[in-house]
Amino acid sequence: MNKTEFPQGWDEPKVKKLIAHYENASENELAAEDEALFEVSGQTTMVIPDNLVPAVRDLIFKNTNEGIIS
Repeated sequence: MNKTEFPQGWDEPKVKKLIAHYENASENELAAEDEALFEVSGQTTMVIPDNLVPAVRDLIFKNTNEGIIS
């Protein structure tokens, strides 16, 4: 069996906690989480064509110390 590799700063307990959060959250809680993302200062939400998503992800990853996951 292969050993699971996690991104830097992540481990199995952290992943299990995240999964449990989303499995146990109500639809209203999940919607409120999504809506709160639009209120975060210093970030921009935008719609881009699907075919540009990989290029945008690469740009974000290359221009941050943390990559996409923080």
